[in-house]
Parts: sequence; structure tokens; C-alpha cells
Amino acid sequence: MPSRILTGTVVCDKCDKTVAIRVVNSVLHPLYKKMCRRHKKYLAHDEFNVYKVGDVVSIIESRPFSKNKKWVVINNNTALQES
Repeated sequence: MPSRILTGTVVCDKCDKTVAIRVVNSVLHPLYKKMCRRHKKYLAHDEFNVYKVGDVVSIIESRPFSKNKKWVVINNNTALQES
């Protein structure tokens, strides 16, 4: 089974080796047929504490690191766009 990959923004980097990522999705409202923005926060493993608040990153599903941390940061999209 392939791992899911999500893209979001770092909203918290206070924990050691952990960042909180806010992922925003657009969904169609079933009754009003209008696009709504939904968001969810994921805790992701950041081995070297590289990512700071505001960075746009991609995360991939992995083995559980703790009760809530089941994702790993795989790259920094803002660094790729600048170069």
C-alpha cells in the first residue's frame, strides 16, 4: 500500500524533533454545492530541527514515532521554488 504524501505549512516548532503541520483541503459542501476550506494539524518528525514556523513542507506517512506522531517531513518546498 503506497504511503500518503501531504503538503502544508509549519505552525509550531517548539517540541524537540517535532513540528506541527497545518494541511488545508478544499471540499464540496453536499447541500450548498460550495467549496469549503477544511484544515487539519499533523505532528511530523523533524530529525534535525531544521524547519521553522511558516515553512511549506511535504510530509509522508511512516511508522508511529509516538501516540500522535506518524508522519515524517521529507522536503522543504520553499527552498525548491527559490532555486
